[in-house]
This record gives sequence, C-alpha cells and structure tokens, in this order.
Amino acid sequence: MATHASALKAHRQSLVRRDHNREMRSALRTAIKNIRTAIDAKDADGARKHLPETVSLIDKMAAKGIIHDNAAARHKSRLHAGIAKLS
Repeated sequence: MATHASALKAHRQSLVRRDHNREMRSALRTAIKNIRTAIDAKDADGARKHLPETVSLIDKMAAKGIIHDNAAARHKSRLHAGIAKLS
C-alpha cells in the first residue's frame, strides 16, 4: 500500500475515475444497444431519434480518452450504416 500522501491521493483519484469511466462505458453500451434494437426491429424513426444523443456521447467519450478515437469512429460508422440500410 502507498504511504506517501501524494500516492494515497493518486489512488483515491484513480478509484473515482475508474467508477466514472465504468458508468460512461455502461451508458455507451446501453445507447448503442437501443439503436441496434431499433435497427433489428426495422424501426428507422426510433433509431434516428436516438442517433444524435448516442453520437454525442461517443464523441465526448473519445475526447476524454475513455474510448479510442478509432473505436469511436467505428461505432459511429456502423450505426450510420445500419440506419442507412433501413432507408
């Protein structure tokens, strides 16, 4: 266990960050799942309704380094392609 004050603080911060990142990743998975469910159900309007908020969430997470930039691009591309197939 860390004994320096700075190491103890860094450990506390890492725990808070881990929980926050975990919540954000969970929210992302839920948002993507909602759109995929709508796409599978051939519900183009429902999928389009959720798309802007999901893309915004993906961009925010990539900007903060929670997910990689390429992973963000891949998620957005696949969501857009899935919705485009419905049209």
